[in-house]
Amino acid sequence: MSLTRSFPSALFLLASAFSAAQSAGWAVYNGGLDGDHYSRLTQVNRANVRQLRQAWRYDTGEIGQMQTNPLVIGRTLYGYTPTQKVIALDAATGMLKWTFDSGIIGLQPARGLAYWTGDRKSDRPRIFAGVMNYLYCLDAATGHVVTSFGEQGRVDLRKDLGRPFETQSIALTTPGIIYRELIIVGGRNPETHPAPPGYIRAYDIRTGQLRWTFHTIPLPGETGYETWPKDAWQFAGAANNWAGMSIDAKRGILYAPTGSAVMDFYGGDRVGDDLYADTLLALDAATGKRIWHFQGVHHDLWDRDFSSPPALFTIMRNCRRVDALAQTTKQGYIYVFNRVTGEPLFPIHEQPYPASTVPGEITSPTQPKPDLPEPFARQRLTEDMLTTRTPEAHAWAVKTFRSFRSNGQFQPFSQDNQTIVFPGYDGGGEWGGPALDPTTDVLYVNSNEMAWTGGLVPAGAVHSPGEFVYRSQCAVCHGVDRAGSPPSFPSIVDVTQQLGSDEITAVIRNGRGRMPAFPNVDDKGIQSLLRYLSGQKEVQGIEEPPSPDAYIFTGYRKFLDPDGYPAFKPPWGTLNAIDLKTGKYLWKIPLGEYPELAQQGLKNTGSENYGGPIVTAGGLLFVGATIHDRKFHAFDARTGKLLWQTTLPFAGMATPSTYMIDGRQYVVIVSTGGRDPKSPVGGAYIAFALP
Repeated sequence: MSLTRSFPSALFLLASAFSAAQSAGWAVYNGGLDGDHYSRLTQVNRANVRQLRQAWRYDTGEIGQMQTNPLVIGRTLYGYTPTQKVIALDAATGMLKWTFDSGIIGLQPARGLAYWTGDRKSDRPRIFAGVMNYLYCLDAATGHVVTSFGEQGRVDLRKDLGRPFETQSIALTTPGIIYRELIIVGGRNPETHPAPPGYIRAYDIRTGQLRWTFHTIPLPGETGYETWPKDAWQFAGAANNWAGMSIDAKRGILYAPTGSAVMDFYGGDRVGDDLYADTLLALDAATGKRIWHFQGVHHDLWDRDFSSPPALFTIMRNCRRVDALAQTTKQGYIYVFNRVTGEPLFPIHEQPYPASTVPGEITSPTQPKPDLPEPFARQRLTEDMLTTRTPEAHAWAVKTFRSFRSNGQFQPFSQDNQTIVFPGYDGGGEWGGPALDPTTDVLYVNSNEMAWTGGLVPAGAVHSPGEFVYRSQCAVCHGVDRAGSPPSFPSIVDVTQQLGSDEITAVIRNGRGRMPAFPNVDDKGIQSLLRYLSGQKEVQGIEEPPSPDAYIFTGYRKFLDPDGYPAFKPPWGTLNAIDLKTGKYLWKIPLGEYPELAQQGLKNTGSENYGGPIVTAGGLLFVGATIHDRKFHAFDARTGKLLWQTTLPFAGMATPSTYMIDGRQYVVIVSTGGRDPKSPVGGAYIAFALP
């Protein structure tokens, strides 16, 4: 294989055909290799969108969270079920063509698949699917495993990481991306020690052989090694690309955003800036060599992952065309770069922030912030922003808020008070990512505006093996008091009374939803944990086992009032349109509402939302995402005016797709629910079209 980034004519013709097919299909996750969520289809437009009706519905027969952005190639739609079976449907009727069941009950988020057409006469198109820690290769026509790929049709992503693979936890929740004859993947890693390094890897698309690796935790002699403690590559974890990637196919440049290093909220064992955590990487897609990078958070202590792939576009600057990209963030910043050189198109300045008071923690003295665009989420929670929904809720919010520290972005956690993180751990911008209209250079992004809190407590002595397992693996999400922050992080105070030991064991082994698998916890550790959770006395003691973390995160805590609503004034979720030529907002509207509050007259509050928008040449912005009202919406992309909406059977927490078959345009979205305990949960694909 050539190691240059030249684009051979045959591949250029393939890419051109791919682009033409894209106008009628949805052949790549997020709409294209450029990640812009854009479709050139115009049949459904501003004038007729009100006539949209359900064209077909396919029920998976399963219940659980799906976050899949379906692929549509030719007449076939490819997607997942809630347990990560791969399905192929007739995209015009919703009839099932085939199902692939790996035999693994996968309960991790599954956001999409990758499709390869082949470039030889002998090639048959392939589907690449992540199921837990495996990358499967399937015949696209039949769903049969291609046994010549990897080990009998699959690659175990726990391998090739330089550590004993049996105890590594990694899941391919966002699909890999294809370049030439490579499938390039990242993966989801745990938020706690131990976690594997978040290396980015490319595999031969025919054989499954590993072709290159980029070390996101640098090895000795590699650039960035000095930003970690000595030999950190042997023990540090994560800094992983879980959010997906984009590619400039013509130049062969891969853009891979990464997340934080573990432990997410205390970095005493990873003093330094920690390259390449929280970094937008531009890599040679053929070789994995670094071209340029930008680190969005130095020494991250707030779980500020880059949470979605960047959108690629071309813009006029100083009377010349500049190939650019836009990267959204959890904190609501948008970074805009020349995608070839890494030069910012709007100035970025390092802002000073306070030092940590926690022993052993050394925060970065500065963090980067772009001058433009202005953040698409509010940046600091103040007392005048607290809820006035009822006098009682307001009084509670004021009293509680005064016990917090709330000073805006990048305030280090303390041992004394809870610190407000606003926007919260789920953004700002989340994994759904933005849509970008390449004809107008307008970016559309939905945003969460939810306040969370966090703090640290000394790890201290533990009194049993079960308590050690809990505090080192579980407390980061469920809290040191096991109370969690429902519904996102459920309380497990009485979990052994609600679930049997076999079910708890299965969740620990395989993960579920936001919870990763924990293969590092062996059978003995699980039994000790079960005894601890049930309040049983341990049969053996323990003497302060070694732990890399001197401090433990107190747990994710959402700032909700006693009735379960956000304890501050709306909007609680927004949809934004930003002109990337100027960095100025064109419009901003609330996205979503709480049905019961709307009935009481409190409408258009916005709400938490998951899954991104798509934008079409018909002038429409389609987005589901809202977790409480279960609506699927179509907005006028110019003004933000709502033109059409329908109520889904279950919330549509996924990015939709649009495509055309037999001269008819369809818009399809996954309907699943699962984030709102008051709403139904299921697993269906629902397509809409004009009558």
